[in-house]
Parts: sequence; structure tokens; C-alpha cells
Amino acid sequence: MSCIAVLTLLFLWWLVTKWQWVNPLFIPAPEKVWVAFTQIFQDGYKGSSLAHHILDSLFRLGSAFALALITAIPLGIISGSSLTIRSLVDPFIEFYRPLPPLAYYTMLVLWLGIGDSSKIALLYLAAFAPLYIAVVAGVRRISIDRIHAAKSLGSNKRKLFIYVLLPSALPEIFTGIRTAIGVSYTTLVAAEMVAAMSGIGWMVLDASKFLRSDIIFAGIIIMGLIALLIDSVLRWLERKLIPWSGKE
Repeated sequence: MSCIAVLTLLFLWWLVTKWQWVNPLFIPAPEKVWVAFTQIFQDGYKGSSLAHHILDSLFRLGSAFALALITAIPLGIISGSSLTIRSLVDPFIEFYRPLPPLAYYTMLVLWLGIGDSSKIALLYLAAFAPLYIAVVAGVRRISIDRIHAAKSLGSNKRKLFIYVLLPSALPEIFTGIRTAIGVSYTTLVAAEMVAAMSGIGWMVLDASKFLRSDIIFAGIIIMGLIALLIDSVLRWLERKLIPWSGKE
């Protein structure tokens, strides 16, 4: 069914452009988008290869997300287990979480410059809040009887963390990871459009200055395919690491 939906969309796209129901400047023909993609793939864009633009974007995303993982997960588990820690951390999370990331991006650029540091910091903040909240929710839903049973069997804090809290919270953690990666990926594209000299988002914005809608469409499709690939990898990891998810 998914293939049929995609083919139907492509056919409608071709039909609209074939009969010129819409100005080609706004919706270029599929074959023109394909030519633009092959041209970018072979020759690059503005002196950099397509792989370079993609890798720059993925480097920013990966660096920020790695930082979010190693900070949000431990802090979320600690906060979920301790009302005192949660009462100290939650006000800060709830304050900045509703803010649009680009609202404070200008401050990050002022503090860290227009290089990758400000972008990574922005993506880190965008990913941290949803991941932290998911981890806290995962820990809080763990049955207190399970924790007491582990303690009665001699589990210390380290073993309780490794063998009880972390595995029990993994389903919610993966939900938070997928949510956080989506938020940070959207923020990445916006950040590259504001201040960057490379990346897929920057390529799309730069092409818009010259009314190259074929390159814009090609860039948007590339963004979507990368997002689908990332989500597919996360789904695969979830099935491998927590096969019991949804079966409790």
C-alpha cells in the first residue's frame, strides 16, 4: 500500500507539471528534479560534494544527540527515582521546553559564534528536553514491587540502575529518542538556514535565493529520505534491544 501511495503521488506530480496546472517555478517537473539531483550528486553544490553537505549535517546532529544521550538518560533516571532531584531539575526543563529553539539560537550564536558549536548546542537543547521527560516517565512507571524485590535480593544502587531501572525504562527511552531525534533534525535544518555555509538545509536556502526550485525539491527529498533512514535504524535497534516491548 505504501508503494502504491508513493507511485500515485509521483503520477499526480507528473500530471500537474505535464499539463502546467501550476507555474513550473513553484512545482518543477519530476524529471527536472531528477536532473538537479544527479547534477548535485556528480558535481556537488557550491564547491562541496553532496556527501560533504550530508555529512556536515549528520555530524552536527550526531554530536548533539550523543551529548543528549549521555546526559539526559542518567539525569532522567536519577530524577525519576528521586523527588528531590526532580523538583530541582524540572522547573528549568519546563521553562525552556516550550520555547521555539530558534528563539534562543541568536543568543547561542552571540555566545558561541556562527560555527558548529552554536548549532550543536542548539540541537542538544532541542533533544535534551523530550528525551529527559521520556526517561523520567519510564522510570516512574516501574512497579515499586519490582524495585523492592531487587533490593531484597541484594541489589545495590549500581545493580539496581543497570539491571532494573534502565531495562525497565528502555521502551520509553526509545520513544523519547525517536521524538528527540525528530525535533533536533527539524531544528538542524532551520539552524542551517539561519547561519551556515554547508549542510542540506543551507543548500536548500541558498538555492531559493536563485529561484532554483528543482534543487529545493531535490534537497527536501534528500532530507526526507535521511529522516526515514534514521527512523528505520532506530526502529530496528528498538526491536533488537527490547524485543519484550509491548508484550508485558
